[in-house]
Amino acid sequence: MSTVDNRTTPAGFSAIREDRVLRVTLTNPARKNAIDYHTMVALGDLFTTVGEDRAVRAIVLTGEGRDFCTGADLSGVEANVQRGITPELTMDAANRMVRTLLDVPVPVVASIRGAAAGVGVALALAADITYAASDSYLLLAFINVGLMPDGGAAAMVAAAAGRARAAELALLGERLPAVEAAAAGLITRAVPVEELDAIVAKAVAKLAHGPRRAQQLTKRALNEASLSTLDAALAAEKAGQVELLDSPDFAEGAIAMLTKRKPVFGD
Repeated sequence: MSTVDNRTTPAGFSAIREDRVLRVTLTNPARKNAIDYHTMVALGDLFTTVGEDRAVRAIVLTGEGRDFCTGADLSGVEANVQRGITPELTMDAANRMVRTLLDVPVPVVASIRGAAAGVGVALALAADITYAASDSYLLLAFINVGLMPDGGAAAMVAAAAGRARAAELALLGERLPAVEAAAAGLITRAVPVEELDAIVAKAVAKLAHGPRRAQQLTKRALNEASLSTLDAALAAEKAGQVELLDSPDFAEGAIAMLTKRKPVFGD
């Protein structure tokens, strides 16, 4: 067993290799594994370099505690601005994190419990195989705080389930139970809670001993076939989100979320 130097804060994530499998765990359960700017940067660094490690043959991506990831940590937005972390930098970090996860040359299996929300949806869908506990859910929550989907989430939802379902999720901002997400083709399978770990372990064990180059080229072909316009979508999301992050509606939405009240958006 070895621990990867992920150069992030203790609350960000852990990356531990066991034999051929790298287990990446988001480790901010107090905030339902919401991720901040520095964690996004560090995850992008990790996904960029791990493909060069021939000892890693598969990756498991999961979250500590009851939830997978509830998206970006909005509690640090004001502090980020004071430290010079602009909306442009934040969007670049989020987009790079997702893009590098898609490009990792070994299979990635996401193990989802509880909430996968915001950019957490993008992480879940960027995995090659996504198993979710039957009581978990996806939530494109951006609209609820005056934002739009980012990290390629809308593009990946549309590619998997169609524009109509993507519009419903993105514009209404309501939960999609894992069972329905599986039926729509957004995730691989929804499984009983008590069986999730065993199902993930079985799949990862097979993948970790598969033909590495064939797996890499298969991933590349699948992504080209279904996500050939992702980079254009990421650019459009960045432009829109940068505008929205500086808007009165987002200021109101963020405060409302943090104080647990209903937002009142402008006309």
